Amino acid sequence: MTAAPAAVAPGLRRGVRLVHDPVRQQAALLYPEGVLLLNGTAAAVLRHCDGRRDAAEVTARLAEEYEGVDAGQVLALLADLAERRLLTLDGTGAPAEPRPAAGLPGAAAGRRAPAPLGLVAELTHRCPLQCHYCANPVELTRQRDELDTEQWLRVLDQARGLGVLQVHLTGGEPLLRRDLTTIVAHARELGLYTNLITSGLPLDGARAAELAEAGLDHVQLSVQDADPVNADAIAGLTRLNGPTGHERKLAAAALLTAAGLPLTVNAVLHRGNVERLGAIADLAVDLGAERVELAHTQFYGWAWVNRAHLAPSDEQVHRAERDVAAARARHGDRIEITHVVADLHSGTAKPCMNGWGNEQLVVAPDGAVLPCLAAAQLPGMPVPNAVTDGLAASWHDSPAFNRYRGTDWMPEPCRSCDLREQDFGGCRCQAFQFTGDAGATDPACRLSPHHHLVHAPAPAPGPAPLPRRFTAPVPPAPGPA
Repeated sequence: MTAAPAAVAPGLRRGVRLVHDPVRQQAALLYPEGVLLLNGTAAAVLRHCDGRRDAAEVTARLAEEYEGVDAGQVLALLADLAERRLLTLDGTGAPAEPRPAAGLPGAAAGRRAPAPLGLVAELTHRCPLQCHYCANPVELTRQRDELDTEQWLRVLDQARGLGVLQVHLTGGEPLLRRDLTTIVAHARELGLYTNLITSGLPLDGARAAELAEAGLDHVQLSVQDADPVNADAIAGLTRLNGPTGHERKLAAAALLTAAGLPLTVNAVLHRGNVERLGAIADLAVDLGAERVELAHTQFYGWAWVNRAHLAPSDEQVHRAERDVAAARARHGDRIEITHVVADLHSGTAKPCMNGWGNEQLVVAPDGAVLPCLAAAQLPGMPVPNAVTDGLAASWHDSPAFNRYRGTDWMPEPCRSCDLREQDFGGCRCQAFQFTGDAGATDPACRLSPHHHLVHAPAPAPGPAPLPRRFTAPVPPAPGPA
């Protein structure tokens, strides 16, 4: 990494916030897909970054407060944060004014490690789409069983007190919740960074402006393909008179950017669209997105049921890597292109949720508290509930969160592997689905004794993939160990 030139004027990139977290007594940068906890030195540097002062002036102001300020280290820090796309260096960035993230009374004094950084709030399983790659469980929560507004607001209070700094509002389709603006506004009052994950179909201009006014930080908009006909076919949308589903998504992108909301375009890649990966990246640029996430299908829920229809070939996976490189070369710094690789083809297990019970927790529409989105399928694991058990007890004390936390549970070869603190043994749900044993080494890892299972043919597909719907099919049984 090279240091930033002294003439740069560092400021926060759009969609990035600097907060002081009273729960951890620490500064943090909050951004669309994550949280970066800062040490005292980095926080001190950022306090002087306002998009106008150049790096030399930032260094001079620091020297007035501290002894031994090294200009080279300041420049290197600025360059690193710019490379992570957290700062801009061209004078267009916003002042990095630290704002307090509200802490609830007694939260800091009673905090126990580890503290979660992120909450995935599944507000509803209702959705206008029927995507056959959906990772929602095949047993979907009905509207009558969803948490009500006050219950969700209490969940957010508990999450903030527990240490959460970022909430991902997802579903199903969260725009189908009439109280979404109320939920966003309350999260903002607590200092939480809010990321809305949506299909965009129910959006209109008034709702976009309302959400922006309530303090929504960022939107992730799903697209199914760059080809309109195939996009609607994947989403299970009938092409009737009037705007198609794909056209409504393009219109939603325009409404969101017009409301001043930072935009990420997300496309789930599979056999039916992966060869148009480059065109999807081009579309994201045309829509004014600042990020595009090209993510190979994760085989949970409906995607697991339809794996035989979705699984890409080795050639498609290798071509995707070439196409991502070409798109990055084509668009340069105009857009951040994130590629979530197909772990079943890589031989490397993904660090699911950055470790079981380590950084993230999920609250399902009915209040179930889970270490990951698919964990409810694991046998013999009582699932706590946010309403009856509370988030703190669920996170710290429940068997659901402690069963695979840390490394003591790991079998060989994970237990003695040098990567165990990086991949955390891989995905427990993936291990269960392939082997029937949630404690097994993730078969995606080339060192797993079950690695051969990921290369075995998927169950013979039916004539067409099963669309996501509330009437659930019988999912295939876990594979043999």
